[in-house]
Amino acid sequence: MFLILLNYTNGLDAINKHLDAHRAYLDKYYALNKFICSGAQNPRTGGVIICQAESREEVQGIINEDPFRINHAAEYDIIEFSPTKYAQAFEPVVSKN
Repeated sequence: MFLILLNYTNGLDAINKHLDAHRAYLDKYYALNKFICSGAQNPRTGGVIICQAESREEVQGIINEDPFRINHAAEYDIIEFSPTKYAQAFEPVVSKN
């Protein structure tokens, strides 16, 4: 499992300009069961995505499709982790690992 941290680089005007396309990108990867959870950071300086993928390379490929990346509006950090404790509701997601 991967945690993707987005850090906005061009201010909220650039983010808002590409927000609809970014949401369509998120919808695509939710439909493919790759994204588990996502949202804006508070304060709104970036975002967070929890992603289920086979490898860091797969995550990088997914990130490369994000309109925020394509338009140089965000930078990304990828953190791989192995869930060892989790709420029971997350069992179906975690058991895929």
